[in-house]
Formats: sequence, C-alpha cells, structure tokens
Amino acid sequence: MPRRAWLAAALALLMALLAGCAVQTETLRRAPPSGLAPRVELAATPFFPQTEYHCGPAALATVLAGWPDIGREATPQRLGDEVFLPARTGTLQIEMIAGARRHGAVATKLPGTLEALLRELQAGHPVVVLQNLGLSWYPAWHYAVLVGYDLEAGDVILRSGTTERQVLPMRTFEHTWVRAGSWAFVALPPGQWPATAEEAAVVEAAVGFERAAAPAQAVRAYRSALQRFGGSLSLQMGLGNSLHASGDRAAAAQAFEDATRLHPGSAPAWINLASTRADLGQREAALAAARQGVAVADATWSDRARALLASLQAQAKDSPSPR
Repeated sequence: MPRRAWLAAALALLMALLAGCAVQTETLRRAPPSGLAPRVELAATPFFPQTEYHCGPAALATVLAGWPDIGREATPQRLGDEVFLPARTGTLQIEMIAGARRHGAVATKLPGTLEALLRELQAGHPVVVLQNLGLSWYPAWHYAVLVGYDLEAGDVILRSGTTERQVLPMRTFEHTWVRAGSWAFVALPPGQWPATAEEAAVVEAAVGFERAAAPAQAVRAYRSALQRFGGSLSLQMGLGNSLHASGDRAAAAQAFEDATRLHPGSAPAWINLASTRADLGQREAALAAARQGVAVADATWSDRARALLASLQAQAKDSPSPR
C-alpha cells in the first residue's frame, strides 16, 4: 500500500480505536485557560505536500518558509538532502532541530502540554509536532505542522502529509502526539522566542543556534533571551562568547563583567573576564579578575584559573612599566 494511503488508513483506524479519555483536551474544553482565544488558524502558513517518507523535510520547510529572512532556501528538496536519513527511511528529531538552525532559525522545544501548543498558535507560531499514527508497540512516526484549533468544535488543524488543511479531533491529536512523547518545537528568526518557552529550552536553543550561526546572529539571540531570563549564567556567558567571536571585545568584557556581578561564584565568568581584559590591554583589571577566578574555582576549574593567573603575572613581569 502506498505510504500516503497507509497513513490515511492508519489514522482512520486509530480514530476509531481511541476511546479512552483525552485528559488535556477535556480539561481545555471544559475550562479554557485565561487569555486563550477560543479559535485560531494561521491560514497563511505555506504548504508543501510530502513525498514518500519525507514528512520531516516537508514539515520543516512549512515552518521555515513563513519567515522570508530565513526560509528562502529551505525547500523540501534541499531539506531532504540535509535531514533525511535513508537508512532509517525518515528524519530524527535531532536532525529536524539541526536543519532549522542551519537555515538561520532558532529552534526551541516546547513544554509537553497541549495548552502550550495552542498558546504558540495564538502567538502566530506554527508548531512542528511529532505524532505516532500507529500503536505504542508498532509505531508509525509522522511529522506535521499544527496551524490552528477550535476549542468549541474540539478540533485542531494541521498541514500534514499531502493534506493542506487536515481537520482532526483534538482528542485524537492528543493521543497521537502524547504517544510520540509530546514532542514539538517552533522555528523562529533570531531575536524572537516562543511564548511558552521555558528557561532550560531557551538556553539549549541559544547554545545550539550559536554553534550554527554567525556570531552577530548569536548575539541577537542571546540578547533577546536575556530580556526574558536575565539571571541565566549560561545565556550571559553565551552573549560574552558571541560578542568576543564577533570582534567586539569591549562589549564582551562588559557581558562577562555582568556575569560576575550576577554570579560572583562562577569561576568561568571570572576566567573569561580576565582573558578578555587582557586582550584589551587592561593588565591590572585582568589580574584582578584572574585572582578572583582562582579564589572561587572548584576542582574542575582550579588548574585553568591558576594557569591563567600565572600567565598574566608572567606577562606583567616581562612588560615594561608605563611611564
């Protein structure tokens, strides 16, 4: 049976078999959360019908093409070459995330709740979801893009497979999504973040994006993330590293200075600050930061902190004193 026909048949069978209670759906419909719109549809979301086994590239192209600054080259064909794994006749979740980042998007995983998905739609963000259209013991993995919902009708709307506007009972969607591990993400331009993203997911997304992006784009992502999670040491350090990589060492020093102020017990923050001050020729400030790094370093960072301090002291000894 062709895959598209098999998927349709499997979904129809699953809808007939799923008689259990869809807990999240029932709760959302019975007592809609405050501020959640009763219905949303992101009708302008592009559609790319999938070819055989290429639901991953099609779903990824769907969410990337909606952002002109990052989606111009993100065609299903190109993404298929990048993320499709022939040996697995499919695409792994890690490849979906990496594929988005390679095309300039910040891919952030969402909390595993149905409410989070609906709130992202309300914020204007199509959501890539992983479904299991089979059974727990015989899975049939499938990527789709959630683009709408109607709480009163109890439906969700997806770009799925070869169907541009698939209307699915919300309870059925919940079962297929939860059965696949409640996994979902949004892909946004740097500087934007999901409405429901949690700090750990934002840190993971920003760090992953930094590895794939130009330093200036990583700086933009970190700065915007810090507007929401200003106390995060990881984000502050990432900002400093990205600024340093971009060539703006003065701004990098300020970022590391902020990190030491917010987290005075962080040896890495003091070490990076000392190194950056040294790069700027600020000898005394570098030595002071290095000494503080040694003072707070634990066993993991002690050797590195002491080596940096010794190096800076040697440089100071060899350099002529200013007149």
